[in-house]
Amino acid sequence: MAGRSNMGKMAQQAAIWALIFIGVIGAIGLWEDISNDVTARQTVTDVGQVVVPRSGDGHYYLTLEINNVPVEFVIDTGASQVVLTQSDARQIGIDLATLRYTGSAATANGVVNTAPVDLDTVTIADMLDYNVPAVVNGGEMQDSLLGMSYLGLYDRIEIFNGELVLTR
Repeated sequence: MAGRSNMGKMAQQAAIWALIFIGVIGAIGLWEDISNDVTARQTVTDVGQVVVPRSGDGHYYLTLEINNVPVEFVIDTGASQVVLTQSDARQIGIDLATLRYTGSAATANGVVNTAPVDLDTVTIADMLDYNVPAVVNGGEMQDSLLGMSYLGLYDRIEIFNGELVLTR
């Protein structure tokens, strides 16, 4: 009788662990959808403002369509140009093999070589800009930077109450 009781408890515990395992797998599968729903996103108002919330790491991230491809940028008012990672440059159709690294930039990690490019189209909502100057970073870089060669197209840049607002 004791053996059957132990078998019943073991089966019950196995069922509980199976349910926990299934729940964890389900949560992992839904994580991207859940995180997208709770993460603050940029918005574009009907009066030509782009509102970007501060992220948890203290930076402001803005996704633009470059040549019809979405690219996420870190907004960097200290950068004079739009600076693309090699990966983002490749993704928007720039052939890295044809680039000429004729420029240089002083960064926190030292001096890096840069290759000048023009971004055919830069789009956010109904705002479309053509031939925006940029550079491709010749070194390692985690995120593309949205610098003043693009930000300067806006009339006003302000940070207030945890939001960065770009106004045309």
